[in-house]
Amino acid sequence: MANWPLDLRNSRILISNDDGIHAPGLRVLRDVAEALCDEVWVVAPEAEQSGAGHSLTLRRPLRIHHHDERVFSVDGTPTDCVLLASNEIMAGSPPDLVLSGINRHGNLGEDVTYSGTVAAAMEATILGYPAIALSQVFSNGEDDEVYWTTAASHAGALIARLVAVGWRDNSLINVNFPAVASDQVSGTEITMQGRRKIGDKIHRGEDPSGRAYYWIGAIKTDDALVPGTDFAAVAAGHISVTPIDLEMTDLPSMDRLRGILD
Repeated sequence: MANWPLDLRNSRILISNDDGIHAPGLRVLRDVAEALCDEVWVVAPEAEQSGAGHSLTLRRPLRIHHHDERVFSVDGTPTDCVLLASNEIMAGSPPDLVLSGINRHGNLGEDVTYSGTVAAAMEATILGYPAIALSQVFSNGEDDEVYWTTAASHAGALIARLVAVGWRDNSLINVNFPAVASDQVSGTEITMQGRRKIGDKIHRGEDPSGRAYYWIGAIKTDDALVPGTDFAAVAAGHISVTPIDLEMTDLPSMDRLRGILD
């Protein structure tokens, strides 16, 4: 468990993600981390694992590839990466802080249940390491710009401020940078996880053999801009900071069910 405030300069930072070892957001986050401390480790998936959620690889062996000093990839999920980093690659000298990202898309609302970026931070939290998931929001169009300079400009100072205060052992921090230029960021907002209607449009097609396939359609966010939520914050040009608790027990329902079933 972390001893707050965290001395970043003398810490070991582990970086992972779900976009893969060659992702541009990983390079941005590595630069940010190396400006904060002298010992930065990278353990990321070999290939993109977006949408992998908090999944473990249990039915086949995993392989670790050594790319450079303290830089490794794993042919598995983000959860696999953090677990192997903790128990194998960094065994005996575990990380003081785990950073996951920077994801090439926002992780807002219900995204956190699907996101491999958040899952890496979740696994770190379960293992007892403080963790921050970081994502750069952008539009879905192929020609839309990803404002990596926004995340690059603001992430370091934000991380330093967060670890100077700390958070509960059973929680992680989910950060989303807005899709605006760095100098257009209008502040930082502590937010709650938003909600949105998931798009129900499924596209059906046929492969060259005539067999049907299905493509899950886009999600809808038109009704998501409730004040105080992560969606509303990034839409207003704010950096959204959401503490996420891993305790999922519904305590009010426990009391109600005790009255019925005891």
